[in-house]
Amino acid sequence: MYVLFRRKEKGNVTNILIANLAFSDILVGIFCLPFTAVYTIMDYWMFGRCLCKTTNFVMCASVTVSIMILALIALERHQLILHPTGWKPSVIQAYIAILLVWGVASLLAVPLVNAVDLTDGIHKNISNVLDSLADKSVCLEKWTSVQERRAYTVTILLLQYVVPLCFIICCYLRISVYLRRREGLLGRSYSHMRRINIMLGSMLGAFAICNLPLHIFNIIVEWNHQLISVCYHNLIFSLCHLLAMISTCINPVIYGLLNSNVKQEVKLLVERCVGRTQRRPKNPGRTRKASSCHQMWFSFAWFSKFRSWKKCVLRGSI
Repeated sequence: MYVLFRRKEKGNVTNILIANLAFSDILVGIFCLPFTAVYTIMDYWMFGRCLCKTTNFVMCASVTVSIMILALIALERHQLILHPTGWKPSVIQAYIAILLVWGVASLLAVPLVNAVDLTDGIHKNISNVLDSLADKSVCLEKWTSVQERRAYTVTILLLQYVVPLCFIICCYLRISVYLRRREGLLGRSYSHMRRINIMLGSMLGAFAICNLPLHIFNIIVEWNHQLISVCYHNLIFSLCHLLAMISTCINPVIYGLLNSNVKQEVKLLVERCVGRTQRRPKNPGRTRKASSCHQMWFSFAWFSKFRSWKKCVLRGSI
């Protein structure tokens, strides 16, 4: 985000959307990754009921925001390349779209927040095996009915994955076909557009690959849970959940590796932090002394020349 705001074209619609994508990734990194990692290792929830609901809300909302922002980026690229003289989203429209995306994502996460709560029933049932976990709580979903849970699972699958992914793929396929047909006419701009599309397509691929196992796991658990052994249920779920959250860490890496401007800004930032932008002399004392001696010698030489010139003038006048 720092690099995006430093760039001259920070008012660009694509940069605004990518900055919002980075913001949602930061929220996942702060509110989800640390707590989920500890929860996976300890096998019980130690952070209280409030954080149990907060982490699930942030995770659900951020995933929805990420895929919807990627869809908006695909739409913006589609209009910019295929219809350069037609309608293109403005900066104000981009901010309005971001607010709408966060509103829809928050509404989509509300049912999950209502269903998630702390419970200790699971550990009490196996207290004879794990005595240390008998009085510990876990953060689980407790739905009022199986039909309600399945309806929410299908809704999440469609809105968070299938529908936006199909829309984005259609946009980039049309862009790819258009660029191939006009490769000779576009000239230098073709390579620039192609590089940007590869970067955005890589971000989309990372999201699709990292979130696919979690959606498959949820579908299997809802309709044929016998396929997954009880002994490996929590382990598989934790791995799928962590993989889905890792996708938020991959986006900055992809954006940095495939964008030359970002590379340059990051390099300058690192050099500023290390202190290499202005190389200091190895022995500043000697340098100062030499410079002061040089100034004294220059002053003395100038004064000597002035005196000799004055004598010549006086002799000539006499």
